[in-house]
Amino acid sequence: MITSVLVANRGEIACRVFRTCRELGIRTVAVHSDADADALHARVADTCVRLPGAAPGETYLRGDLVVQAALAAGADAVHPGYGFLSENAGFARAVRDAGLVWIGPPPEAIEAMASKTRARELMGLKPMGQVTEADLPVLVKAAAGGGGRGMRIVRRLADLDAELAAAREEAANAFGDGEVFVEPYIEGGRHVEVQVLADTHGTVWTLGTRDCSLQRRHQKVVEEAPAPGLSEQLTDELYALAVRAARAVDYVGAGTVEFLVAGGRAHFLEMNTRLQVEHPVTEAVFGVDLVALQLRVAEGHALEAEPPRARGHAVEARLYAEDPANGWAPQTGRLHRLDVPGVRLDTGFTDGDGIGVHYDPMIAKAVAHAPTRAEAVRGLAGALERAVIHGPVTNRDLLVRSLRHEEFTSGRMDTGFYDRHLAALTEPAPDPYAPLAAALADAHGRSRFGGWRNVPSQPQVKRYAMNGEEHEVRYRHTREGLAADGVRVVRADASLVVLETDGVRRKFAVARYGDQVYVNATALTALPRFPDPTAHLAPGSLLAPMPGTVVRVADGLTAGSAVTAGEPLLWLEAMKMQHRISAPVTGVLTALHIEPGQQVEPGMLLAVVQET
Repeated sequence: MITSVLVANRGEIACRVFRTCRELGIRTVAVHSDADADALHARVADTCVRLPGAAPGETYLRGDLVVQAALAAGADAVHPGYGFLSENAGFARAVRDAGLVWIGPPPEAIEAMASKTRARELMGLKPMGQVTEADLPVLVKAAAGGGGRGMRIVRRLADLDAELAAAREEAANAFGDGEVFVEPYIEGGRHVEVQVLADTHGTVWTLGTRDCSLQRRHQKVVEEAPAPGLSEQLTDELYALAVRAARAVDYVGAGTVEFLVAGGRAHFLEMNTRLQVEHPVTEAVFGVDLVALQLRVAEGHALEAEPPRARGHAVEARLYAEDPANGWAPQTGRLHRLDVPGVRLDTGFTDGDGIGVHYDPMIAKAVAHAPTRAEAVRGLAGALERAVIHGPVTNRDLLVRSLRHEEFTSGRMDTGFYDRHLAALTEPAPDPYAPLAAALADAHGRSRFGGWRNVPSQPQVKRYAMNGEEHEVRYRHTREGLAADGVRVVRADASLVVLETDGVRRKFAVARYGDQVYVNATALTALPRFPDPTAHLAPGSLLAPMPGTVVRVADGLTAGSAVTAGEPLLWLEAMKMQHRISAPVTGVLTALHIEPGQQVEPGMLLAVVQET
């Protein structure tokens, strides 16, 4: 019997595994980097072990340190979670060699499927040869790992070498393996996968399908189970291929076989030999706890002959600290408040936690389950819309709009969804009354009566930044309380403002953290009444959109270089992803303020391009 489990991971998945362990009476052990010393997963575990020495981005890749931590803490089993070392056969062997239980598939199965090139051979698929114009577009993919890292779409042959180099570098940084390969890129396909679970007694379950077509940068954003609109024949084919893949490597434990579905045909992508991020939708539909089943299988128990029956539909949305309208740039800062009512929420954060630069920017996964797809989608969209999220910019509004988009609600989405609709889905829709509500709440909070005058006087003025624009609002103190033109102020206190227009009352929940103000789902920044006239930037200034490290500057680029609009100038690495910074206009680079290896902060001046 397993009595103590170390999770070789962090954040949401570590907290998720700990939850099941607690329910089963199993002790929990967390490991953490120095950057994660006060992270939620480290706080909630029964025992916590620091992983010394390595840089924060590399700490969880040190299998030797993780094994030492498990032995020191008295753990008798290791759960790898997802990402990091979860699909590392060498780590699985090291865990077993140390006398610990490995909660995952055999190292040999991981090895067979860990390399996408070898997995394709195992499934009888031939590698792509020399790429020509006729082959375009193609997809460059990392042979190891996933999550969109080391992956590039190439539409011009002239771009292939540069994209191969970038993919190799990104894959090496993320997975310690720079091998990449090229395969045809299928336009308009759907990303569909099958959950499998196998025991040591020869039983292999298929636990339905999932659709994960809504993706940004080849990383999933919205997932659901079952995949909508598949024929019974195609579904049976997917199940058969998934079982075939599992049996081909004598698979044990939870795994996922992924496909691209287009034109009624299934194209094998890969097998992920671990628990998937989106596993909660399968749990909801089948009424199972996949982590608990992983533990049972690891203890040698046999599965039932047949899996449970599926019931209803489930949808999951990944809430990220990122700005979809700004190249999906990851965001950092303090998460003051997180509350998503009415749905399952898997997260590695709680109120007051900081979101740093070293790891993936996912804040949480929100999951809704209902008897029908339409009800599940509506419920999740409503829960996210009502959610209280105070902190860095997130993709919350994008998720709500995506879930309500006709292409998604009708089940006609594919992996190009955001390529087609991102601009419309990120169009600002500011609440025109949010600045006034913020001002009225602030006025009440500062002084209830201090602004009132016996004779009429000039109105009070406050300024806010909202969606990149400045808004000036005016209000007055009267005998009856606060007042503003065009609306009736029904109530105004520090946390709630009620305004009435044309007989309709609207409520505005207000929260303030320093100069940051949140009015319902709208974020504002309080500005000084009299702006600094000396604060300005030269036209063509390029500012860092996120904190990160300069990993590369374009070859030969120096002050005085001629550049073309859209031409890549430099690359920033943040959260294991490389982000390209391009020239905004055609002109001359008049200043270059950075060099490779330099750390930058958001808003830092990187370069200046003077338009010609």
